[in-house]
Amino acid sequence: MHFSRILPLAALCAAVLPAFAQSAPITLAVDLTDAPRKILHAAETLPVQPGPMTLVYPEWIPGEHGPTGPIVNQAGFIITTPAGEPVKWERDLVDMYSFHITVPAGVTSLHIKMDFLATSNGQFTAGGSTSASLALLSWNTVLVYPAKTNAADVMISPSITIPGGWKFGTALEPASSPTSFKTVSLEQLIDSPVLAGRWFREIALAPEITPKHYLDLAGDGPEDILLSPEHIENFNNLIRQSGYLYRSRHYNAYHFLVTLSDQVAHFGLEHHQSSDDRVPEKTFVDDNAFIEEGLLLPHEFTHSWNGKYRRPAGLATPNYQEPMKGDLLWVYEGLTEYLGDVLAARCGIWSAPVYRDRLATIAAYLNDARPGRTWRDLQDTASAAQLLYAAGGPYDNWRRNVDYYDEGELLWLEVDSTIRQKTNGKKTLNDFVAAFHGLGGNTQPKVVPYTFDDVVAGLSKVVPNDWAAFLHKRLDSNELHAPEMDGINALSGYKLTYTDKPNYWSQLEESNGGINARWSLGLSAGTNGEIGDVIMDSVAYEAGMAPGFTIVAVNGRAFTPGLLRQAIKDAVSGPAIELIVANTGYYKIIKLDYHGGEKYPQLERVEGTPARLDDILQPMTK
Repeated sequence: MHFSRILPLAALCAAVLPAFAQSAPITLAVDLTDAPRKILHAAETLPVQPGPMTLVYPEWIPGEHGPTGPIVNQAGFIITTPAGEPVKWERDLVDMYSFHITVPAGVTSLHIKMDFLATSNGQFTAGGSTSASLALLSWNTVLVYPAKTNAADVMISPSITIPGGWKFGTALEPASSPTSFKTVSLEQLIDSPVLAGRWFREIALAPEITPKHYLDLAGDGPEDILLSPEHIENFNNLIRQSGYLYRSRHYNAYHFLVTLSDQVAHFGLEHHQSSDDRVPEKTFVDDNAFIEEGLLLPHEFTHSWNGKYRRPAGLATPNYQEPMKGDLLWVYEGLTEYLGDVLAARCGIWSAPVYRDRLATIAAYLNDARPGRTWRDLQDTASAAQLLYAAGGPYDNWRRNVDYYDEGELLWLEVDSTIRQKTNGKKTLNDFVAAFHGLGGNTQPKVVPYTFDDVVAGLSKVVPNDWAAFLHKRLDSNELHAPEMDGINALSGYKLTYTDKPNYWSQLEESNGGINARWSLGLSAGTNGEIGDVIMDSVAYEAGMAPGFTIVAVNGRAFTPGLLRQAIKDAVSGPAIELIVANTGYYKIIKLDYHGGEKYPQLERVEGTPARLDDILQPMTK
């Protein structure tokens, strides 16, 4: 199936990129039998013409928003002629992802061998993940292709070899054998990962709906793939609710490829007809873990519409070497974060109180613990995304990284609430989504780019408003507090407040023994007293504390999280908290003159106002 693009992007690409004249499809065979040893073997046969040629390894991977192609894990890269004669390659001195070769006279194809070392499992990367019992194959890790070609024009015939007794799932369609697939474009191949495993299970979801949907699970053990009937029904409802929301589907079938393992990286990556969802091993058999990871599948599924079908023009690049522009990631990821959370509630993965606790936590972080917003606006977190995905850690509240996820959720909640308020509930963001992401009704997979002006025009069709000014006011703000808070405090029927009782998400965070005192003292610490973060200009910061310090003692007693919590309570009517802290072998006494008690965020119902947030979370019925 060919992924198409609509004008004007297609015309632009045709004008800039020369056609790649293939005499036959590239063949790509990937051997996963050594996946338990964290090595994948690939053999590629590439049709060529004699003369100079440049091959490239994919650098800019869709959905990762940066030059993350894991070329450092490439190994065993050897090129030969059909007769077995070596063809010398030379890396470009500027573009590390390019290889220059000279095809010998009379040679019409090259054989390329390449290994991928799946050893970066602790990192978010376009690389594969493996354990003793499973493997996730990302095709971009095991191939090269001719430079200056359009990925939609390069055709490839792929196949895999898997260990004996293993099974697999993928959105690719089988060809002559179960492990060989129909010829597809390079664009579709890289958009169609394969999940294989010893302990593998495929569950058909919402079978009454066409196109078909599948939950493909691979775990480290047979017990990891035992979903309860209730959780399966949650995912059945996710399929149904997505249909009510988007009023369209842009795929032939959809596969959730879920890796259940503690041995691999944990993240999600969207694809048009599938999603790569890597979660902890017990996610589907532990109810708290199920809730904690509850956003992931709805989020990545939403990307099939928002991100894959409708895509910001700056991210709709013709190949994997052209840099992407992330200025609209507050739509791509921010709107997806909002819709994914709402769908998690509508389909029953989360209860309404759990959703509200999550929203309260997000709002409190962005409103009261993110002073970095005074210098880096929301727009810059999107524009600088290719840098910021590698950021994070200590002082992140001052740096700010990819805040367009969570603050994007606040923004789109405010948009939704504003539409409901202006139309007395007759119109909602659902109407925008159905028109904008359902453009053209049910279609084959393709990319329909959009611009900022397209978003504004789409919102204006739902309800007239100066949406451009509305959005810029929030995107360009350097206010200390989140400007989107009207979406909660003025329009949702709830308001952000603080209590001395941790909400559900605070309890999850502290369940491993640490303490979250960000909204009281302005710090968080682990079970051993090591400080993970200190909020700039907070009580802790002003007293001289910093990330990496270790709290040794609280009011003269050896540190425990419980003692620090008790000290915060006692200080309400008592003296300042006295800490002994260590910093790279030096000790000092610090006094925290704070008397406000423990603080955890919550959403409090404002009686006498429309409960718009409650309405937003109600499952759709048609």
